Amino acid sequence: MDLYKEVISTFAEQFEDAKKSEPSDHNAMTLATAGADAKPHSRVVLLKDFDDRGFVFYTNLTSHKGQHLRSNPYAALSFHWKSLSRQVHIEGPVSGVSTPEADAYFASRPRISQIGAWASLQSQKLNERKTLEERVAEFEAKYKDVAVARPPHWSGFRVLPKRIEFWKAGEYRLHHRTVYEYVGAAWTKYLLYP
Repeated sequence: MDLYKEVISTFAEQFEDAKKSEPSDHNAMTLATAGADAKPHSRVVLLKDFDDRGFVFYTNLTSHKGQHLRSNPYAALSFHWKSLSRQVHIEGPVSGVSTPEADAYFASRPRISQIGAWASLQSQKLNERKTLEERVAEFEAKYKDVAVARPPHWSGFRVLPKRIEFWKAGEYRLHHRTVYEYVGAAWTKYLLYP
């Protein structure tokens, strides 16, 4: 098996294990970005899809993370599955998902989440909660008897891994760390000291 297939297969197995053992949000991951100012920012988002093309999440493109990724299209993802004593760290360049992918995922969301994508001016200052509630009511009325269209400012990003580390807790902090890294034109695999 080539190393990239091995890494995606290993992640898929661990992701399935997490789905069974994590009490909630097994797909929660910390997303780290840096804007044009090079200052790091992190937040927790949800992994919505992955395959050999990369790891996908969705957001408002005008949010801080959306702005960061447009000015500096590189990100790091971290999964921490406490119940499994495992972590996975992923780094790589970022690109947008296709329009059909974004449309399909948006259509699968609960209707109130679709309305929220229109109503929320994500990451902008909000004077009071009532303002958001009024915007939600406005868009609920606008889309009362029709399907909610995907906003042009809402889409997804795909992180194409260039480095993935699988971390497994070891007794007395003698952890197991295996790294897959794309170097030159090929994938390599090596271990790290804990």
